[in-house]
Order: sequence, then C-alpha cells, then structure tokens
Amino acid sequence: MSRRQALRVMETSYLAATAALIWLALYYLPVGGALFRLALPLPLALLLLRRGGKAGVEGVLLVVLLLVALMGPVRGPLILFPYGFLSLWLGWCWLRGMSWWISWGLGTLIGAAGFLVRVVALSLLVGENLWVVITRAGDNMLNGLIGVINNALAFVQVPLRLSIAPDLEQVQLMALALVLVQQLIYVLALHALSYWIFPRLKAPIPSPPKALEGLVALDPL
Repeated sequence: MSRRQALRVMETSYLAATAALIWLALYYLPVGGALFRLALPLPLALLLLRRGGKAGVEGVLLVVLLLVALMGPVRGPLILFPYGFLSLWLGWCWLRGMSWWISWGLGTLIGAAGFLVRVVALSLLVGENLWVVITRAGDNMLNGLIGVINNALAFVQVPLRLSIAPDLEQVQLMALALVLVQQLIYVLALHALSYWIFPRLKAPIPSPPKALEGLVALDPL
C-alpha cells in the first residue's frame, strides 16, 4: 500500500468515526444539540474535499455501518437524512468550485427533504405523529403574524382588524415554510463554518458571492 492510499484509508476511518461520535452525542446527550448539528456534516464533507468523491462515499457508508452496529438497523441509517446526503452534496460542490447559490439552494432542499423523512421515521418509531408538533408551530406563527398586523393597524389608528382563522392547508404550508427557513439558515451556517475552518485543514472552499460577503465577513481561521 502506498503512502497516499494509507493516508486515504486513515482519514476515511478517522473522519467517519468522528461523524459517528457526533451523531451519538447528538442522539443521547441532553446538551449541545445545536453545536452537534452544525458539526455533523463537516467531517464527511472535509473527507470528500481532501480525498475525492470515492472516499466521501466510503466514509458515509462506513458511518452507516458503525451506527447500525451501535444503534440498530433503524436508527443508525437515519444519519443519512439529511446529514449524510448533505455532506456529500456540499463536499461535491466545493470540490468542483461551484457557486454558493447552487450548493446553498439545492442543499436547502436536500436538508428539508431529509428532515421530513426523519420526522416520518421517528413517528413510526415512537408511535406518534411528530408532524403535529411542527404543524402546531406553524399555527402559532400564523396567529402571531395576525396579531402583529392587528397591533400595527391599531397603532396607526386604522379602524380595521383581521379576524381570520387559518385553515388546515394554510397551517400546513406555514409548517413547511418553517422547515425551509430553518434549513436555509442551517445550510448557510455550514457554508460559513467551512469557509472559516477548512482553509486551515488545507481544504479551502469557494469564496462566497458578493451578496453574501457581509454575512461571512470574518477572515478564515
């Protein structure tokens, strides 16, 4: 085995193990969930950047095998939705120097689709419809928006008040919008973290477009 092949095998195993440990921490530890979610796709995306697409796919498969052995055949593969597929997509885009608009836009859709798949899988595991929680959040958001509009109308002394009761379709659309907005922010945060950290690891990603430079204005670490 050549030195290059040995490094590839070593990095694949270490970075896959790192992603698996982060997933276990996210699943079982009661604190640090937001930090673990931000860190989870980064090791596999870094592997793909440093060692190519084949190593990236091998890393994802190795993570799934590790987690199947540790958590079982149902919970283990859930790392794919959306973190595994998202890490492959982002690493592939960054390796080819593609624009942030492409990696961010389609990455948001991949993240939202993976989130919905995970909600369905977890609902089957716990025997309850977890989409109801997100639907309730959408209902609260709609009612909150109506309240803000009514307060604004009262402030400008307009004799008009909205008394709209959102129907189920509107609530479902608002719930989907919340998922999309959450993934939009999450994928942009992944871009920003990688832009700051990866140059130190000899795996720089493309520079952000000018419209986004103000959001990631920190110098790379």
